[in-house]
Amino acid sequence: MNRGALLKVVESKYTRADMPEFKAGDTVRVNYKVREGNRTRTQAYEGVVIKIKRNGFNSSFTVRKISFGEGVERVFPFNSPLIDSVEVVARGKVRRAKLYYLRELRGKAARIKSDRKRINEDVSARNAAAAEAAAEPAQAEVPTESQE
Repeated sequence: MNRGALLKVVESKYTRADMPEFKAGDTVRVNYKVREGNRTRTQAYEGVVIKIKRNGFNSSFTVRKISFGEGVERVFPFNSPLIDSVEVVARGKVRRAKLYYLRELRGKAARIKSDRKRINEDVSARNAAAAEAAAEPAQAEVPTESQE
């Protein structure tokens, strides 16, 4: 077994599968576990994804927000056990993979257009999933003649 295959076997136990699909330009809310002394609380960090680094197990994404008039960026590893959940708040329409140009922009100039096409896909996927979930219990409740 070569080194790469061995690393994949070890890393597979720690790889997360519950991350939603998002791209650069999307606004996300990351609920991150923060440890203060002997207690743990969840802190929400909401901002625009400006970069996604794909590097196998070491993949990460950078979220930028404006806090009290100052730009703040934070890098989150995809497979971190400290990430409680990630929610996609809005889908953005951008033409680049890395949005470093947002660092120089202020106010309205730093806005990102909404990607209505991807929003509609999300809504239709959610509706299809809800329809499937509603159909399954209905089928289970209907008795068939062979059961009677």
